[in-house]
Amino acid sequence: MSSQVPPFASSPSSTLSPSTRRKRRSKFTYKHLSTFSFSSTSSPLRVIAHIDLDAFYAQCEGVRLGLEPTVPLAVQQWQGLIAINYPARAFGLNRHVTITEAKEKCPEIICQHVATWKEGDTEWSYSDDAFKEIAIRKVSLDPYRLECRKILATIKGFLPADKQKVEKASIDEVFLDLSAQVHGIMLERYAEIRGPPPYDDPSEALPRPPTTALDWAADALVDLDDKQSEEDDPDWDDIAMLIASEIVRDVRKEIFDKLHYTCSAGLSRNKMLAKLGSAHKKPNSQTVVRNRAVQQFLSSYKFTKIRNLGGKLGDEVVAAFNTDTVSDLLPIPIGELQKTLGDDTGAWLYNIIRGEDSSEVNPRTQIKSMLSAKSFRPSINDFDAACKWLRIFVADIYSRLVDEGVLENKRRPKTISLHHRQGGQTRSRACPIPMGKAITQDGLFLLAKNLLSQVVVDGRAWPCANLSLSVGGFEDGVQGNMGIGSFLVRGEQAKSLPVPAATHEQPAAKRRRVGEGSIAKFFGMPSEESRSSSIGDIDDDGEAALLRTDSTDDLSATHARNATGGDNPSMPPPSAQPSRPTTPDRVQPKPPEEDSDSAYTCSRCSDRIPQEQRLEHEDYHFALDLSTQTVTPPQPPAAQPETTDNSSRLGGGRGGSRGRGRPTKFGEGERGKGQKRLAFG
Repeated sequence: MSSQVPPFASSPSSTLSPSTRRKRRSKFTYKHLSTFSFSSTSSPLRVIAHIDLDAFYAQCEGVRLGLEPTVPLAVQQWQGLIAINYPARAFGLNRHVTITEAKEKCPEIICQHVATWKEGDTEWSYSDDAFKEIAIRKVSLDPYRLECRKILATIKGFLPADKQKVEKASIDEVFLDLSAQVHGIMLERYAEIRGPPPYDDPSEALPRPPTTALDWAADALVDLDDKQSEEDDPDWDDIAMLIASEIVRDVRKEIFDKLHYTCSAGLSRNKMLAKLGSAHKKPNSQTVVRNRAVQQFLSSYKFTKIRNLGGKLGDEVVAAFNTDTVSDLLPIPIGELQKTLGDDTGAWLYNIIRGEDSSEVNPRTQIKSMLSAKSFRPSINDFDAACKWLRIFVADIYSRLVDEGVLENKRRPKTISLHHRQGGQTRSRACPIPMGKAITQDGLFLLAKNLLSQVVVDGRAWPCANLSLSVGGFEDGVQGNMGIGSFLVRGEQAKSLPVPAATHEQPAAKRRRVGEGSIAKFFGMPSEESRSSSIGDIDDDGEAALLRTDSTDDLSATHARNATGGDNPSMPPPSAQPSRPTTPDRVQPKPPEEDSDSAYTCSRCSDRIPQEQRLEHEDYHFALDLSTQTVTPPQPPAAQPETTDNSSRLGGGRGGSRGRGRPTKFGEGERGKGQKRLAFG
């Protein structure tokens, strides 16, 4: 994984005494090291790399044709050039020249037309005469997409699976967050930062790296800021950047060895700086923008080259401040930027020209949509001609869906959309793709044709200058589903199954569990059955044979049972207590004498109850009677004689109120028309 070049040279600081080296501390803390391990965007040790393929389309065609990298080559689309390799650029060619001009300046240049689709084709193909058939052909970028997938797979296969964060930025650009991987390598190389922080305080500073010179091999280093010097000892951010440069150098070598593509790279603390670094020196080079060189690096740039500042916002900034360079914007205070551009935009611009960017590397690499489009010159004028192009669009999209795994049900789109431009008006129609059946080329064409019919019905569809078809809303397919046939048994296997014997047994009737859910269980008091069993055994006649026990024992047990709402768990159950032989005469036990001040004897169960528990005990019997439906519902009170005083009108009398303190509409003696008093009782 690591480069063959030694990561660092021997340190002159080895001649220093141990006490002197121990005092040297880093400006970074153990907390910074911890956040670095999980790729936090706020970590000052963060390392981001940007890999950019050199003249990607031209390289793809050169590799496909087996040409030497030194041969001048350009990629042609109709009568223009869309990519020129670096040997051809040496002749002063760019994408704005015509093919005739290119061949005049560089007679040995090879102009290869891109692949195209033609009506009736089942796949894209190359044709030397494609530029002559612009009216019946459509450009295909599928060859470049396939190579992009190979490159992305090579990068992800080279990096450790558990620590990689790879973002596909475009067809020829990739961002890498190497923070977690670099953190692991740093711990392997430098034992002094492996242990816990001193005093378990993460704000403690790290020890300085044990080196004063770093070997950057063939990397292009950006000059340090004015206040910085190469004589200063490196810190851990420099060590992290050096290790990351080794990893990226090996990744680029892996891409070239396997796929024969060269690429440039930039490394810095965020995505914005890394992208600018990859374009700093091309082709096939690697630029490192250290933290101490950020301001020097940005000062020489035009801010219109920074992402999101090359369009309308960049033009607005240029018009507002009459400059397009970063160095001229640096002295402008943040307040003036916010006043001119708005609070959010002004604050963002203030930070971005100082090299601050907190955007995260997004590892999602799956596509969200697929588009196939064609601009018509001349315009098409009828439905049949448009349908011919829809056939080509569908074939183009379906071939990419196959590559995406739609046949294996790995991913599939949910919607299909059609965009139609006539003159200055653009109309769009969309519909869902049926989820209950497989996606086919004919099925997609019928959906697209139906959407075009809707546009035609709305009127003014011709002449059509541009037509496009897209699918989107991708979701992962359901895997492992089985049809109902997989649950059925047929043929000999079904005949071999044992036949269950016929049975005429009736299902057992449900038995009601006695005592479950009774009011006695709810209140936590012993039921009548348990009370009877605690007093004596029930004979065949249903009467209880009482046990003779000491009155003091009965009293203590009763107190314990009532105090806890049931049997005292600290006392043994009645079956475990010694009992005396029962008397055959069923003599009722003599009740203990009642102490009127502290206890009373219940007339229902003859239990001795403390006075403070009397009301609770009576409530228990009342609830027990309700559960056995032995309580007669209360009778309504007798009708009160009519009164005419004011208190009855205001709610005290029968006609005055239906609820608590709420007077009725009519007082006593003021009943409405047709109303009469109801007699109760």
